[in-house]
Amino acid sequence: MNETEAKARKVRAMFGEIAPRYDLLNRLLSGGVDQRWRRLAVRLATEKAPRRILDVATGTGDVALLLKRARPEAEVVGGDFTPQMLELARAKAERAGTDVRFVEADALALPFADASFDALTVAFGFRNFADYERGLAEFFRVLAPGGRAVILEFPPPPEGLLGRAYRFYFNGVLPWIGGVVSGRPEAYRYLPSSVERFPRPERLAEMMRTAGFAGVRWRLLTGGIAAVHLGDKP
Repeated sequence: MNETEAKARKVRAMFGEIAPRYDLLNRLLSGGVDQRWRRLAVRLATEKAPRRILDVATGTGDVALLLKRARPEAEVVGGDFTPQMLELARAKAERAGTDVRFVEADALALPFADASFDALTVAFGFRNFADYERGLAEFFRVLAPGGRAVILEFPPPPEGLLGRAYRFYFNGVLPWIGGVVSGRPEAYRYLPSSVERFPRPERLAEMMRTAGFAGVRWRLLTGGIAAVHLGDKP
């Protein structure tokens, strides 16, 4: 097993363990502001009225369901490599009476043909990829010409007072809360370390351009706590 495969297996197991408390912790740990960020990502992804949309690393399906609500006539697919998350996503869609297809999918080897989708989203899952360049190449491959990719993610903390407060929360408070609620404190120690290792927004934008995306732009959200990037396939 190579390093990429080992990281993927570790991340899959970790998210499988915290799946039952994943939604609750997202709301608690972000104060609910993550929902606003997700709605922005959905608005950007649906600006060009896509007919086929893929939500990568869909988790429990929040963004996929928002995409279907925004574009009820579109085909929406949510993909994730964690079966436990997909079970929760399917149950959530069934309760909402929403027709979204959820499939097991490795983001580094998406099980879809070239040019299958008009839009693609990934919310707070991209930083967990074992290979960012390979993930972007897969995004580009499965998008049709004119298709759009939207990446919502936590960049490294900003500089200054806000950044120091953010690091204190992420490194001290968050692992404690996450551990108490989920029973898996190691998963919430992983979160801040994954954020610190993630490329800065300007670097991620450069990586998207290198992958072939055009019109790449990004926007910091809530003082730089989160960032949304988008790029179109020529």
